Amino acid sequence: MSVEIQTAPGGRTDGPGGPAAPPVRPATAALRGLGLLVTLGALLLVSLLSVWVGTRGIPFASTWELLWHPDGSEASVIVHDYRVPRTLLGLLVGVALGLSGALMQALTRNPLADPGLLGVNLGASAGVVVAIAFLGVASPLGYVWFALAGAAAASVGVYLLGSSGRTLATPDRLVVAGAAVTAVLYAFNWGVLLFDPEAFDQFRFWTVGSLAGRYHDIVLLVLPFVATGLVVALLLAPSLNALAMGDQVGRALGVNVGRTRLLAALAVMLLCGAATAAAGPIGFVGLAVPHIARFVVGPDQRWVLTYSMLLAPVLLIGSDVLGRVLGAPGEVQVGIVTAFIGAPLFIGLCRRRKLVML
Repeated sequence: MSVEIQTAPGGRTDGPGGPAAPPVRPATAALRGLGLLVTLGALLLVSLLSVWVGTRGIPFASTWELLWHPDGSEASVIVHDYRVPRTLLGLLVGVALGLSGALMQALTRNPLADPGLLGVNLGASAGVVVAIAFLGVASPLGYVWFALAGAAAASVGVYLLGSSGRTLATPDRLVVAGAAVTAVLYAFNWGVLLFDPEAFDQFRFWTVGSLAGRYHDIVLLVLPFVATGLVVALLLAPSLNALAMGDQVGRALGVNVGRTRLLAALAVMLLCGAATAAAGPIGFVGLAVPHIARFVVGPDQRWVLTYSMLLAPVLLIGSDVLGRVLGAPGEVQVGIVTAFIGAPLFIGLCRRRKLVML
């Protein structure tokens, strides 16, 4: 059976070679490109603020000089050993949360989906609970491996449940399986913690979500996972555009539906698992940012994923800087700040325009 290739106005071609997105007018493409430059500028600005702002006041000129020419002084140590790793981790975690949120909403065709829907967050939390309560692990670097293992196990469990029987893992089945696994893991986590007050004391500092106290070793540890998930996510964008029109249309356009969903779920596991392992569960970033991206650029997943991976670290690092300013001489953890910022922002987006099924 052959598939006829249709050529739409503007030169769009759809066929087994890969679905193309709707044609973009030059003016629209230029505006999107300009928007990317503005977003990159905002990301650079909040990154510089993150390196400059802290409990120890260092003039901006001195911070800039020490950033490029470390001299071993106390201020240089603060900049290079504390603030630079924190900023780099915020960049990685933001990219991971933004991409995984956009992927989850495209994968499930549910505008209210977030990266935790596949049980990734609770799986990572279960791994940390096991590490603290049963193995005596007490450092953020030690948590990372257990959190990654827990996120992977939960994601695999959800996908196996969602694809059990003779049918493929449809969006509805994945959502139901994710809800079931999440409920079980939630009960396990708190069942263990309620009987172990010391483990609860350690766990509550991790679960609030923070970039503080993370150093270069954690950044280097999660970098390969985030980079792999990023590449997979961007390569899937054309296929996700086709699946947005339904599975049958996607198959007619040459998309392998089962493989696309499996790879998307794998990318979510890598991205969200690495982010949660490194910084703890941080809410609303993966839920709200893809909506902002779609509000700006429309439904084309190539643009949505690109904007999401840039807007999310702007929101996350900016929230981290704001937490340092509001909590001075201490700080408010970034997970709390993103909740206060992300919730009203998401509500405003819902009121401004209808949420449509993806």
